[in-house]
Amino acid sequence: MSTKEDLLTTISISPFPHLHHRIEPSNGFVSLRIGELWAYRELLYFLIWRDIKVRYKQTALGVAWAVIQPVMTMVVFSVFFGKLAKMPSDDVPYPIFAFAALVPWTLFSNGLTLGTNSLVGSSHLIKKVYFPRLIIPTATVLAGVVDFLVALGVLFILMAVYGIAPTVDTLWLPAFLVLTLISSLGVSLWLSALNVGYRDIKYVIPFLTQIWMFATPIAYSSSLLNETWRTFYGINPMVGVVEGFRWALLGTDTKPGFMILVSAIAAVSLLLSGAFYFRRMEKTFADIV
Repeated sequence: MSTKEDLLTTISISPFPHLHHRIEPSNGFVSLRIGELWAYRELLYFLIWRDIKVRYKQTALGVAWAVIQPVMTMVVFSVFFGKLAKMPSDDVPYPIFAFAALVPWTLFSNGLTLGTNSLVGSSHLIKKVYFPRLIIPTATVLAGVVDFLVALGVLFILMAVYGIAPTVDTLWLPAFLVLTLISSLGVSLWLSALNVGYRDIKYVIPFLTQIWMFATPIAYSSSLLNETWRTFYGINPMVGVVEGFRWALLGTDTKPGFMILVSAIAAVSLLLSGAFYFRRMEKTFADIV
């Protein structure tokens, strides 16, 4: 079949026949083109499902890994920080105190790690066909919600064991989940775009994740800081997420306030700046990846 006939066949079987536009490199200010993401929403669903299946393909324990990672970290923190260091836990049993923070943190850190490598791992798609590249790290981050829900279920079981009953404040959890996804996606957009041109970025991720974890009140409480420093501390978007989860689930004295507002602003700023940088660089992805 000739090249012209191949092109006509490709156009005729396109899943998006209504999208006929010329693809040109961007110049100057770059639009996010959010409408494209909606037009390619079926591809987003497919990539999310693909990432979920690949994550547990040929694994002996399957989805249990979503629980093993935060549970083992909780045990280590409970021994060293809870028992030995006698770290205060806002009048909450330390294992629950730590696990309530590790559930959203695991979603964030896994999204950051996998999202950073998502473009390089999908190079075969990027080189063959056009679609909004934003879909790839977005799908990777959203796929982690399955793990999050499994770990959250285990957290509710542990709360029942310790005699902690959920309150009406638990209704805030979806808002803090969204804030976690925004934070994770924002960092992933920055790092995934950088990783295409600088492959040593992937070696920085474990170190960055470890430093970020100890800069977030997971093993300790932000109540150790005075009010002024707590507000400044909120520039780290995961501070608002972690303390928000503890307040919603455990009733700690970290209800939504100025610190969480600062974290939310930081997370949204991270997402917007990452999205614009990603859009600006994506015209080079197919040539470099």
